[in-house]
Amino acid sequence: MWQTIRSAVFGHHSHQNAYAAMVLSGGYEEAGDRGRFQVKAGDVVLHERFEAHINRFAASGAVVFNLPLPDKDSFMPGWASIADPDFIVRVAEKNKAEAAGLLLSTVTVRQAGFADWPDELAADLMKNPSLSLLRWSEKRGLTPWGLSRGFMQVFGVSPSRFRARSRARHAWKAIQTNGKPLAQIAADLGFSDQPHMTRSVKELTGAVPLAWRTAANRFKTQRPISR
Repeated sequence: MWQTIRSAVFGHHSHQNAYAAMVLSGGYEEAGDRGRFQVKAGDVVLHERFEAHINRFAASGAVVFNLPLPDKDSFMPGWASIADPDFIVRVAEKNKAEAAGLLLSTVTVRQAGFADWPDELAADLMKNPSLSLLRWSEKRGLTPWGLSRGFMQVFGVSPSRFRARSRARHAWKAIQTNGKPLAQIAADLGFSDQPHMTRSVKELTGAVPLAWRTAANRFKTQRPISR
């Protein structure tokens, strides 16, 4: 769970499981599926499953404590702060599940501002994964090449790749939380067809939409056993 980081950059990478990254000392920049954050000691970044990001560290590095979070817990992913991270660490050393619950009940969510247009584009793509990159760039006087290059410098992936991941995440959540036919979800989110959505969700999560829907329905219908 402990990380003492001295390298300048962790390239774009993804995580299969939900976790919280608590910064105990130093700081870094994280740019990924949830936007870009400048984090320092006392901050925590809450990550859902299958999130990807790039991290850039100052010369002084950082000490980070990564705490696993339950996949079924409902929490607001993104940037937050916590008053006493050392206390959470002490609890986690004895009981990680108890520490995760304590962390999620005491964090204060923070709002990241826009440092420049790549941050604004990332936010727009998170809201609307069918956004036209060409129209977006034209409105701001950017060339398609300049848009792609500038965004990749910050987020480690092209805007079209970021958009594809955002669309797949929207689909993955919709599949589990609403009862619409899969073909309708695909159409609503701008996929070319249902197989396109299937490929995208499988690439993101490792499982096809039907498997996620079946698992979600099984979870919803579980009942406690009478004793």
